[in-house]
Amino acid sequence: MIQLLGAAGSVLTGSGLPTPTFWAYVLAFGLAAVVCFAAIPRARAINAADDTRNGLVALVAVSGVWAALQLGYLAAPTPSLQYGFYIAGLVVGLSTVGPWLYFCSAYTGRSLHNNPTYQRIAIAVYLLIVAIKITNPIHGLYFTATPATTPFTHLMIDHGTLHWLAMGLAYSLATVGIFMLFELFAQVDYDTRPFVGLVGLTALPVALDILGSVSPSVIDMSYSALGVAAFAVGVLFVYTDRFETIQLAGQYDSPVVVLGDSDEIRDYNRRAAELFPALEDGLGEELAAVVPTLSQCPDTEAVIELEIDGETRYFQSTTNPFSASRVQLGRLLVLTDVTAQERYRRELEAQNERLEQFTGMVSHDLRNPLNVAQGNSEIIAELIAAAETDDGEYTSLNAETMGTLSNAADTLSRTLARMELLIDDLLVLAREGQEIDEPEPVSLAAIVESCWAMVDQKAATLVVDDDPTVEADPDRLQQLLENLFRNAIEHGGSDVTIRVGELDDSGFYVEDDGPGIPADTREDVFESGYTTNREGTGFGLNIVSEIVAAHGWEIAVTDGEDGGARFEITGVDAAEGEPVD
Repeated sequence: MIQLLGAAGSVLTGSGLPTPTFWAYVLAFGLAAVVCFAAIPRARAINAADDTRNGLVALVAVSGVWAALQLGYLAAPTPSLQYGFYIAGLVVGLSTVGPWLYFCSAYTGRSLHNNPTYQRIAIAVYLLIVAIKITNPIHGLYFTATPATTPFTHLMIDHGTLHWLAMGLAYSLATVGIFMLFELFAQVDYDTRPFVGLVGLTALPVALDILGSVSPSVIDMSYSALGVAAFAVGVLFVYTDRFETIQLAGQYDSPVVVLGDSDEIRDYNRRAAELFPALEDGLGEELAAVVPTLSQCPDTEAVIELEIDGETRYFQSTTNPFSASRVQLGRLLVLTDVTAQERYRRELEAQNERLEQFTGMVSHDLRNPLNVAQGNSEIIAELIAAAETDDGEYTSLNAETMGTLSNAADTLSRTLARMELLIDDLLVLAREGQEIDEPEPVSLAAIVESCWAMVDQKAATLVVDDDPTVEADPDRLQQLLENLFRNAIEHGGSDVTIRVGELDDSGFYVEDDGPGIPADTREDVFESGYTTNREGTGFGLNIVSEIVAAHGWEIAVTDGEDGGARFEITGVDAAEGEPVD
């Protein structure tokens, strides 16, 4: 080995001038070293978790030292110095694998870099390979050096089997880090093409490594420091904001919109674009102008309602400050799907409203007839007690007393009947307001005919114009129609004509030719207890509105074609299957 280096000296210190190829190599590795060292302050200032920042700082720092040692190997004046620089470069070059994996693990949100077992194994393997490299002058199993003049005068390295094994391990581990990054890029659904290219640059020097081992026109040395330098320039000087945004977005599986400090749209992920296609043409525009639905979201934590594939879904908006290089630039608007929670909350709220409604009805609507019943029962008891003689017999009652007793009994009977009706309506109201779980295909005409047979028709006439098949709960739909029919007969007269038909925009109507409902009371008719009939409970149309709400439909009152009342139920889904019998 010593003789080889001595022989190489006469070649390497010859009088030939450096070639352009030599200067190209010197410029490339010198520039790589300068870039890496210049990137250290930028890496230390980047807005990221400590582990991510520390890994990136170590990566660019070690890569800068590696590039400088490679430069020393190329430009050192003596073979012995070149040999020393090369061994030092082998040791430091292997050291870059650790910071690279550390950075990739931390950046992608993993904890592999903090695993003590992995750390101990990595250190042991590293020290073993380093020991083999630095003792190469003794055993010569890692590489041998010979003088060469192509493409310029240098110390040519002929790598042994141990080198290829060590390099294979190093590149395999580096590839693991690349896959970590690519997996994150795929998860965040951002436009990560610039970063894919930057990560690709770290692998590009592998081609030069392979070419150097087979072609004398390319020096057989490691070029990976050039790739790391390019990666550092891209991450820390060109795509800093995107670099930080991708890591932040990787923490979310939800739609994310990146807003500037004036709420202008700076970026978004694919899931956000799927919800709001207008984002694709709205970069740089104010969020409220592009997506009015989200106009209040940056300032408040709001729940927004969206129609997606015919289904209503709910999203909770939250905003988090977003910074780059420790300077706040804007906010991340994150939309979390809370459909299940919101549906449960709304159902619970509806149940509480029904409970309050039920309590109010019991305390008010039932208390009055109960007081009447109690008063009349006391009258009856007093009259009976007055007619009782001392020996337990009863005297005959005069006509006046009998009349009073009869009126009290009649009032008591009617009061109890009204209480029974109120209780029945209350139970129906409590049941019908519950959410529909599994609607079925139902023939509207068949349900109408069944309902018509259940009501006191008197002299009323029913006309069915259409027979659509709708998705509904058959029992509750029947209750809805029965209540509408009874309401029409009650207010339209015994000879009223009732017409049922299909609406043009997914729904159906029930109308009559009675006196109609004044416009100023149409909103009130669905309120609990509202009635214009002293004998009514005021729950009939309230039950109708509860059934409509339980289906997710809407109901409105308007004028019928013949001047009567017309109830339009909309938002009804047409059924695809055959009606259930």
